[in-house]
Amino acid sequence: MQRKKMAKNSLPLFVTWKIGRDKRLRGCIGTFSAMNLHSGLREYTLTSALKDSRFPPMTREELPRLFCSVSLLTNFEDVGDYLDWEASLPVDKQMLFLPEAAARSGGTGWDHIQTIDSLLRKGGYKAPITNDFRKTIKLTRYRSEKMTMNYTDYISLRQQHHHYQNGIGHPLPPYNHYS
Repeated sequence: MQRKKMAKNSLPLFVTWKIGRDKRLRGCIGTFSAMNLHSGLREYTLTSALKDSRFPPMTREELPRLFCSVSLLTNFEDVGDYLDWEASLPVDKQMLFLPEAAARSGGTGWDHIQTIDSLLRKGGYKAPITNDFRKTIKLTRYRSEKMTMNYTDYISLRQQHHHYQNGIGHPLPPYNHYS
């Protein structure tokens, strides 16, 4: 998505931080409310880096090992059957897998029912999960466009942008780095 076009859009988004060569989760927070992307990215980049309660706040020393991904959410639709989904699976803002996370779970051998059950447990549901209960689930399906950048690439783009603003170098390419 080009920067000028991006700044005018309002979309739900999630910002995910991973660290190290094995790209371990380091933070992930977002919103299902449509936000101006410029301000939403600023807010959720910091929130997911510093306020994800599962992790201590990120430190300056971690920066060179970090990867930041932004998932822009689109095409929301209600689904009548809890088994009618491919890789997206939000139930409410407390219980979700981003499409890429659900797809990875599927790669570990999970079927639809195991993924639904895992999602319910992630959301704090403690009672037995029966087939009758699963049939009461109201599911919303959506798509995610994910972009990822590591710290080295970020610094390089910032330097290019600085040179361009000072009349040196070339303009930044459209921001469309996909992972």
